[in-house]
Amino acid sequence: MSLYLAIEGVDGAGKSTVCRELADALAAEGRRVRVVREPGGTEVGEEIRQVLLHGHDMTPWAEALLFAAQRAQLAAEVVSPALDRGEVVISDRSYYSSLAYQGGARGLGIEAVRTVNELALGGVIPDLVVVLWTDPEEALARQNVVDRIGGEGAQFQREVAAVYEQVAAENPDRVVLVDASRPVDQIVEEIMELIR
Repeated sequence: MSLYLAIEGVDGAGKSTVCRELADALAAEGRRVRVVREPGGTEVGEEIRQVLLHGHDMTPWAEALLFAAQRAQLAAEVVSPALDRGEVVISDRSYYSSLAYQGGARGLGIEAVRTVNELALGGVIPDLVVVLWTDPEEALARQNVVDRIGGEGAQFQREVAAVYEQVAAENPDRVVLVDASRPVDQIVEEIMELIR
């Protein structure tokens, strides 16, 4: 059975680690798993990733539209075909990141950013979104590599976290906050229970 799962959270919350461990846990149960990342995941997406994370400053809408563009390519080229094959797709970030970062923290408006992304995705949206909930300042202290967006500071990340909390409250059937201050194995087990 196919499933599209997104792992979200502020920068440094542990998304990449949880994605890897979760993929291993699902594979151990015999599931076929595809892990993707945003921005990136395709040749076009990886080029856009370089611009977004390591390029020059840009306007908030340029940033939002570049995220939507790489996401459209990923959905069409990788995610949709994997779901059609019955795979579990685990995404390290999704369009919910744009709702939080560009829609909320950059001030573009959550609904405006949602509209752009849902048009770009053509209905390929996560079935379940897990937000790794942690203190933004602690998360920032754990970052190994600071990129253009991750370097915005604690106040920016607090605004991002507030939007994740709001979106989870408004979409309790799809978006779940998971305490990310615990060991990774406990986080993965909770997500496995949500999937089951």
